[in-house]
Amino acid sequence: MGKIDINHATAEELDAIPGIGAAKAKSIVEDRKKNGLFRKADDLLRVKGIGPKLLEKMKSSIVVQP
Repeated sequence: MGKIDINHATAEELDAIPGIGAAKAKSIVEDRKKNGLFRKADDLLRVKGIGPKLLEKMKSSIVVQP
C-alpha cells in the first residue's frame, strides 16, 4: 500500500493507517473541513487523540500534499 495523503483521504482510507481507527479518522476529516488542509504532518497534532508518539508511528504511512 502506498502512502495516504491526509489532505484528500476519506475517513475510511485514514482508518487503514496503523493506530488510527474509525474515530480518529473521522476527527481528522472533521478537523480538515473546519481548519483547512494540513501543511505538514505535524499539523495532525491539532487533532484530538493524536499525540507525538502516534504521529511518529503514522509518519511512514502518510504524505501531505496540497
